[in-house]
Amino acid sequence: MTKIKLSLFIITITTLFASSNLSGQITSKEVDALVGNAIEKFHVAGAAVAIVKDGKVIHKKGYGVKSIDTKSLIDEHTNFEIASNSKAFTTAALSILVDEGKLSWDDHVKKYIPEFKMYNDYVTENFTIEDLLCHRSGLGLGAGDLMMFPDGTDFTIKDVIKSFQYFAPVSGFRTQFNYDNQLYLVAGEVVARISGMSWEAFIQKRIMEPLQMQNSFSSINQVKDISLMASPHSSESGSIKKISLYGAMVNGAAGGIVSNVDDMSKWMLVQLNKGKYGSGLDKQLFSKERQNEMWTIHTVDQVNPNPRYNQHFNGYGLGWNLSDMKGNLSVSHTGGLPGMLSIVTMIPDLNLGIVILTNTENGGSGVFSSVSQTIIDSYLGLNDFGWVDKYAAYFKSQKESGDDITKKVWETVSKAKNTAIKNEDLIGLYEDKWFGKIEIFLKGNQLWFKSYRSPKLNGPMSFYKANTFAIKWDYKDMNCDAFAMFNLDEDGKAQSIKMKGISPNIDFSFDFQDLNLQRIKN
Repeated sequence: MTKIKLSLFIITITTLFASSNLSGQITSKEVDALVGNAIEKFHVAGAAVAIVKDGKVIHKKGYGVKSIDTKSLIDEHTNFEIASNSKAFTTAALSILVDEGKLSWDDHVKKYIPEFKMYNDYVTENFTIEDLLCHRSGLGLGAGDLMMFPDGTDFTIKDVIKSFQYFAPVSGFRTQFNYDNQLYLVAGEVVARISGMSWEAFIQKRIMEPLQMQNSFSSINQVKDISLMASPHSSESGSIKKISLYGAMVNGAAGGIVSNVDDMSKWMLVQLNKGKYGSGLDKQLFSKERQNEMWTIHTVDQVNPNPRYNQHFNGYGLGWNLSDMKGNLSVSHTGGLPGMLSIVTMIPDLNLGIVILTNTENGGSGVFSSVSQTIIDSYLGLNDFGWVDKYAAYFKSQKESGDDITKKVWETVSKAKNTAIKNEDLIGLYEDKWFGKIEIFLKGNQLWFKSYRSPKLNGPMSFYKANTFAIKWDYKDMNCDAFAMFNLDEDGKAQSIKMKGISPNIDFSFDFQDLNLQRIKN
């Protein structure tokens, strides 16, 4: 949920189409050709794109199909799950409450959630509302995301709030950027406790209704006619196939919103207008001061040295990634759920905003990256850099590299003979303090892994090497097969399990490495 935060990569080959210069406003016809090319190159079912410039929507259009089964066409009103682009709505909600004097960014989380507890007492007592929003907790990338990936788990907000004390930090508090989702869920609970209404109700009433985002929803559960939505797809197997929509979350504060490019244009306009909206910009959603706080770097991240944009800074504000491109501020965020990938990018100095929503795993991020970069370049007066082809080559290389590694793992599994570890020494119940119970058992003659609280994490285990088994999950919507490494006692009986993903391309939200499963029953 990906945040799927993509860093620009440096390509030193000669610029493609160097004689072509898209300086100035890119035309709708050029956008059509660009998106059509990207959809084809990245094998994506469909996408929708909107551009706002100088206070007006100058382009909004759908491309491709909602579903490869129905062939129904995407238009500007087709809804997608926007995933982590929901985070900016959460920071906007908190900004509204700050404007109303109901909280301060510097308030401690425990003031509103007394049971909140981090990995040590100092961090617990000093953790502020602001800390919830800018990925500097000291926890590792995606810590705890297995409580929400895959969907269908039974974890509650109480479980999320309780979980942080069980994670080992990977960096000092407020010293390093490590993207997280779970603390945004806590931020959503803060909104609920202060406002007296759920995060979903607050977003709908205080943000979507005023902005007339009439076809947007703060939860997938609010969508009455799913057939009107784009369906998620995956091209992991090589051909595009339809997969299931991601279900409702504990709350939607980290990634639960459903929207479309028509409504998201209104969202970008209120951002570019410094919180003002309405026909005469006579209404204020949040103050200019709050927007300045959301658009100020709170956590510094690594600067990309790409000379094309002459970048000097990079970091995270409150719900937004912040950097500079040729002397212009860039405000952006990406989002990723299974088969649903999105980007919102604004260049306030140019009064420019771009939103791209896609409905295919793997290729979707290639589409939104290459298309958004090309559109931005046109407004920066840069030549056409051939981003579609460059990203396509890059993504192909990354996929082939990852596939080669996983292929070798399963080839090893197919040839391996387990002569050292008896299945009966592995069978039993194990428990992790934040993830709960799992069971290792025999299904026929096959060793099997089953999670009690995350039912989709269920599948056969096959011997790999030494004390390690490979798990091939029944869940196929994302590439997330995992290793299970057993720790044995002196009699050869398993006492604990550590895990990690098999593919180097596994989404970071499958944080198997954070599990510490201890045997609780033979």
